[in-house]
Amino acid sequence: MRRSVTGTAAALASMALLTIAMLPLRSHLSVATSALVLVVPVVVGVVSGGFVAGAISVAAGFLVYDFFFIPPYLTLLVGAPQNWAALGVYAVVMLPVAQLVARMNVARATARRQERETRQLFELSDLLVEDKPLDVLLSVIVTTLADVFGSRQVALFLPSAERLEIASSTGDPFPDEVLRRVLPAPGEVAESSARDGLLTVALAAAGRPVGLLVLSGEVAARYDREPLMLFANQVALAVERSQLREQALRARVTEEMAALAKTLVAAVSHDLRTPLASIKASSSTLADAALDISPEAVKRLASLIDAQADRLASLVQNLLDMSRIQAGVLQPRRTVASLADLVASVVRDAAPGLRGRSISVELPADLPPVDADLVLIDRVLTNLMDNAIRYSPKDSPITIRATVTAPQTIEVCVTDHGPGVRPEQRNDVFELFARRADDAGAGLGLSIAKTFIEAHGERIWAADAPGGGAQFCFTLPAAALEPEDPRVAADSRH
Repeated sequence: MRRSVTGTAAALASMALLTIAMLPLRSHLSVATSALVLVVPVVVGVVSGGFVAGAISVAAGFLVYDFFFIPPYLTLLVGAPQNWAALGVYAVVMLPVAQLVARMNVARATARRQERETRQLFELSDLLVEDKPLDVLLSVIVTTLADVFGSRQVALFLPSAERLEIASSTGDPFPDEVLRRVLPAPGEVAESSARDGLLTVALAAAGRPVGLLVLSGEVAARYDREPLMLFANQVALAVERSQLREQALRARVTEEMAALAKTLVAAVSHDLRTPLASIKASSSTLADAALDISPEAVKRLASLIDAQADRLASLVQNLLDMSRIQAGVLQPRRTVASLADLVASVVRDAAPGLRGRSISVELPADLPPVDADLVLIDRVLTNLMDNAIRYSPKDSPITIRATVTAPQTIEVCVTDHGPGVRPEQRNDVFELFARRADDAGAGLGLSIAKTFIEAHGERIWAADAPGGGAQFCFTLPAAALEPEDPRVAADSRH
């Protein structure tokens, strides 16, 4: 209605302007020329307001033509017979012209709308084939549908247990009482329909129901449903593909977790069985009163029990660390402390398991303190030393060296003279359960060390040691030293 009023107003305005422009030249214009000029307002009315505005323009043009441009002027009387013919031709010709122009205008508008819809649907089709999470995909679907079809309300329902629930929506929410009439009852299959002011489109893929699309009812009244149904099929395929991908991902994660648990049980059971067997055999020998054991043998058995107990304690600690990592509760509690004191503590605790090896500690005297979680870094150094002890010859030294590589960065390296690590394996050695074929360890130490270092925002890597062997290095943040207050310094000197 508004469009017809606008078109009529535009036609009458243009007709008034043309009439005012032609009146001074009326004596020089033929009757046919005036009729041709008055065709313009009719075309303006049809293009702006449709056929109704064009028909009104034809009627107004007929009156203006007769009143101003057919003698006698300023009267509706028609003098000569040829003037009656001119008026008749104008009325008979202009109505079909108005109708034709209106049809062309509607066809052009429909073509533009279909072109826009097709372009937007193709763009959305490209989005549907992308590897997007299901929630993102559903949000894109409802938003694009609202834009393409001009719907105020769009909701996408997916099955959950025994009923359909809203997975994504845009616009004002649908009233619950309306949805109860539109949505199928539990156990029933959703069907496409148009009732209660809503258009519902059932989504199905390979004959299997996937969901239900609900749009406000004006969509069904304004547009053909074919593009919507075509798009609904694409939506169903995209939703099904996304659901299948998530199911496959869950299945793969379940398989990986099962394999991980199996590997962990196998590794841990081996690591637990060996020291437990040694402890049991040694303790049974010591407890057997019938055996005559020399003091040297008793000392060796006691040392064996102590070493194997330390091995068990280390394994249990690594398992506890791994449980913290997998639980996602690993948060470093930073403390400013001396790295030299920390290294000394680790070396002292590792002394019983050195098996005759020597530990060389090379730390500069002016080494700044570190800002790190001491418990985590203690475990990092302990695991790196255990790794060096396991893979280096008994008569070779192990070196712990630290240097300042940047104003706020300290680099710590643990060096051994074992077989080293091949370049292609330097990233793999930090993976979970990574170990050599002849190694009885669980393959947790280096993985835990890497996780603890990265929790500080630092890095750890493996390299060749000077003179042969392996060198494991990591960085730590140096603590910022606060400038000394001159007054405090003067008081301290006093």
